[in-house]
Amino acid sequence: MIPVSALPLNTTPAWRIALREALREPAELLALLGLDAHAVGAHPPADTGFRMLVPRGYVARMRPGDPHDPLLLQVLPQARELLDIPGYVADPVGDLSAEVAPGVLHKYHGRVLLVSTGACAIHCRYCFRRHFPYAESNPSGGHWQDALSYLRAHPEVEELILSGGDPLVLDDAKLGALVRALADIPHLRRLRLHTRLPVVLPERIDSTLLDWIRGSRLRIICVIHANHANELDANVAQALSRLHAAGAHLLNQSVLLKGVNDSSSALDDLSQRLFECRVLPYYLHLLDPVAGAAHFHVDDATALRIMQSLRARLPGYLVPKLVREQAGKPSKTPVFSHEEP
Repeated sequence: MIPVSALPLNTTPAWRIALREALREPAELLALLGLDAHAVGAHPPADTGFRMLVPRGYVARMRPGDPHDPLLLQVLPQARELLDIPGYVADPVGDLSAEVAPGVLHKYHGRVLLVSTGACAIHCRYCFRRHFPYAESNPSGGHWQDALSYLRAHPEVEELILSGGDPLVLDDAKLGALVRALADIPHLRRLRLHTRLPVVLPERIDSTLLDWIRGSRLRIICVIHANHANELDANVAQALSRLHAAGAHLLNQSVLLKGVNDSSSALDDLSQRLFECRVLPYYLHLLDPVAGAAHFHVDDATALRIMQSLRARLPGYLVPKLVREQAGKPSKTPVFSHEEP
């Protein structure tokens, strides 16, 4: 008999186990919350063409019995997603027209975005890439060589944005190898990670990930994505604190979502909680008009009233910039009232 001490240890990271155990069926999610599917307008994920995915730790932050819970509304498939709404399209921000190599998007001066994976830890119902052709735009198939070659040939690019999907769904070996290759490109100065994992799967912020953040010559900016203060529980706060201690600069971008955070009080609470977690508010995006998400729309006039109230409640450094992304524009477009510059 082989002694127990000689048996190989399970080396599967805790975050991988949590992701494997994430909920994928609306009926199971609703049962856990004590909700009726018909009452909340939920449909099986196959009906929408965009399956539900939500980690159990995120579900634990939802309010049982509340069909209007702001976290639930972000992830639960709705019958309204099936409506064909004029102006709501598959590629609302012009990603495909900006693709210069598989998964490489060059929209803005000095910055290139790499769609590093199509996988996420959560499927947000308003996701602007819910229809993105990840199979055709997969840069990892050639071990990133096309992306790296493009970056080497463009010395004006100083910042690489890793997006997806979610780049932190990549395993540490693959992600670490990519980051080392990026650091070998002399004109790159900054690496920006656009990720929701610290919020929805805080177990991902483990020692291996933190080690390569500390060791990289690149300045690491971690742009997280939280839309409501209830998303930022103690486990998330601890994960963000570890990222901060490792030297990552932490910013947050939100989407203004009807029924989720479309009030100055909700956004006030979010900004205050973010700052407690060492994160500065960065952008508040108006909804990208992606097919299936029209029910989250907040009109410009309402958004501007919310921002006016938010500026009256908070110091300037806690007020995010209200912006929209428009295909073909050289940057995000700030949204101002007539009285503002």
